[in-house]
Amino acid sequence: MTATARLEAPTPDNVLAACALEVAPEQKRFVAPVAQSLAEAYVHPETAWPRLICDGERVVGFVMAFFGVPFDHDAHTPGAPPRSGLWRLAVAAGEQGKGYGRFAVRAVNEEIRRRGGTHSSVTWHAGEGGPEEFYLRLGYRRLGPTEDGEYLGELDLTR
Repeated sequence: MTATARLEAPTPDNVLAACALEVAPEQKRFVAPVAQSLAEAYVHPETAWPRLICDGERVVGFVMAFFGVPFDHDAHTPGAPPRSGLWRLAVAAGEQGKGYGRFAVRAVNEEIRRRGGTHSSVTWHAGEGGPEEFYLRLGYRRLGPTEDGEYLGELDLTR
């Protein structure tokens, strides 16, 4: 990763490059295509925060955050606060291992802090080649399975 890495909002000029982004073939079962994520952001503009991970002029990844959303995992916990965190993260197959994912997660967590949040949540599907170890290395702690079989992780942003 170079010092020019940044997050950029989707625009008419970069949306096709974003939609062309693909993770490694063995990772496709763990993350939705960017086009699907952009469609979900379009219908949830009040909570979705889609961003392209760019390095210079290249689109190297995609991240989408969410802010102030109740989690199904908390549905049976009266008074559980809404959560903010990572909705999607995808780094292009040829760009993985260069720090772009860590950069994007840190940038999302800074945005959560900026908005007054104190915790960052993420869910993932377990399995060989999945993202669990990545999130655990970044300090997320595994809270347990959700009702749909994903795992919920949380990071305390006050530390």
